[in-house]
Amino acid sequence: MKKRLWLFKGLAVLLPMLLLAVVEGFLRLFGYGQDYRLFVEDPQHNGFLIMNQHASERYFTETANATVGNFEPFRKRKADGTFRIFVLGESTTIGYPYFHNGSFHRWLHYRLMHTFPNRNFEIINLALTAVNSYTVFGFGKQLIDYEPDAVLIYTGHNEYYGAMGVGSTSSLGGHPALVRLVLKLREFRLMQLLNRMLGGIRKTVSGENVDLRENLMKRMAADQQIPYGSEAYHQGIEQFKTNLNELCQLFSEHHIPVLISNLVSNEKDLKPFISAPGNTAQSAQEQFKQAQQAYAKGDFKAAKHRFVKAKELDLLRFRGPEAINQVIQELTAQYPNVTEVDTRAVFERYSPNGILGHETLLEHVHPNLYGYALLSDAFYEALKKRRLIATDWKNEMSLAQLRQQMPITSVDSLKGVFEMLILKEGWPFNEPMPPDEKRAKTVEEQLAGALVVKQLSWRNAMDQLLAHYQKGNNPQGALQVTEALSLEHPYDPGFYAQAGKLSLSLNQPEQAVWHLKKAFDLEPTFPTAQSLFITLLKLDRPDEALIYLRYAAAHNETQFSLNELQTFVEQLVAVKNRYLTDTTNVALSNQLAAGYLKFANADGAAKYVEKSLLTDPRNAVALQLKAQLQAIKN
Repeated sequence: MKKRLWLFKGLAVLLPMLLLAVVEGFLRLFGYGQDYRLFVEDPQHNGFLIMNQHASERYFTETANATVGNFEPFRKRKADGTFRIFVLGESTTIGYPYFHNGSFHRWLHYRLMHTFPNRNFEIINLALTAVNSYTVFGFGKQLIDYEPDAVLIYTGHNEYYGAMGVGSTSSLGGHPALVRLVLKLREFRLMQLLNRMLGGIRKTVSGENVDLRENLMKRMAADQQIPYGSEAYHQGIEQFKTNLNELCQLFSEHHIPVLISNLVSNEKDLKPFISAPGNTAQSAQEQFKQAQQAYAKGDFKAAKHRFVKAKELDLLRFRGPEAINQVIQELTAQYPNVTEVDTRAVFERYSPNGILGHETLLEHVHPNLYGYALLSDAFYEALKKRRLIATDWKNEMSLAQLRQQMPITSVDSLKGVFEMLILKEGWPFNEPMPPDEKRAKTVEEQLAGALVVKQLSWRNAMDQLLAHYQKGNNPQGALQVTEALSLEHPYDPGFYAQAGKLSLSLNQPEQAVWHLKKAFDLEPTFPTAQSLFITLLKLDRPDEALIYLRYAAAHNETQFSLNELQTFVEQLVAVKNRYLTDTTNVALSNQLAAGYLKFANADGAAKYVEKSLLTDPRNAVALQLKAQLQAIKN
């Protein structure tokens, strides 16, 4: 009897589980629901992975609110010499409102590529808008198997109203263990079905649907008043601490370097969203008023203190509290492989009187393009300090050079401006849209406007802008757009080759070589090799030119033999190597000048004639070569 009783008890437990397993199997068999894994095969690039567009849905109770991130391909098998970086975070991290090349990780990628031109960098941004540390933790723990050389994190502003946050419409309470259990269960198709059914019932009972006309900030904020020090306030800090601590511990166990930035937000140019009534010490508005008064008097230390306090007391918590930065500091002290990136100090250094405002930020937390450059600079300097890529940064690109060269088009910049006008028109800013200017819109303005209202994709906007610049005979504008496209599509050799040609037309040979080398590394071709060896010879770099000349000779697509030129360059390399050991040898410098002159490289010839005459002003051979050069110019 006891055996039968145990058998019946066992069946009573197993049968429901078996039934659930059968239902789950059928749902998967018929393709119901979504696979929430972080990466999937890239349909456009064989052997590459991209971020799964459905990966975020498990974090949103209302999947209509789920956001989509970047689709930046990276190789399944990391190539030798590749430095792979994953980026985790929220809307600031993905580059809102600019996205694409406005994002700090693109500024960083561009700068690293020029600092280390012979290294390959993969920087994959996994950030999303409207998420917080639950998503950062969920995505981060899946990265272990993808060979990251570093993980960069910027998160914390969305801790209350981001997906699963304690004050959000998708909140499950302030208990991380419960939230993680639910997130795990949502991997099952049966759970997805039940969630959809419950959502439908909820809408039927309440009579409410997700109003996609409302901005995402409003749709995600349920508890719009979370007082400083309240239970919900502490729950937000605790969930951040729990998620980031476990993520840092996981990365530490696998010896993966982590660089996590502290947060920046607008202090002096954004009044509190919601303030406690009255003029008490708990009133954010009162603190903000006192800060403005201190600032006007030139008491910037007191003003800074009051502005920060006003932000802390703001009941609508769209700006991360100071406690978040304290947690980040504690994590970096606890885990040796975790580095704090002091972005706040960088922003303060570039802000008047060290108080953050509109000089670097667009509204409450999102940087302008200058701010995104600074955010990238903070991570660049942290990577350099940690010596993660190399110990020698001799080709370092300065911040000033980066800001001058970064290929962000006017369409990208205008798109951010227009996006901000739309955002600020809605809750919680409620700022009226400025009147439309009565004038014809430029092509850039038209494209940016169409991009904001999603009439155009970013790629289509760039293609039309490129065509506009080409038609208008604007090679500098065309080069900027082509560089922007090469950042967006780093594995397409065509954009690098086109940028190389445009650089040559603008008499920028060094820049041309950089682009053409990138194109050749991705896809060796005769035309690219030919452009490279010709340009490198003009730049007096025959040793580098020889590499591409040999390839061109082996894959010759012309009727002219390259054998004589190859022999000449080999001899030129030998002579130059001898000259570098004896730079006062006029015979050698004359030989180099004559060689270059033979193959119509006037610049190379003039360089060595000058060197000969500096050593021996009356040297007959050098003077004769100089006369030949002058005859060519005339």
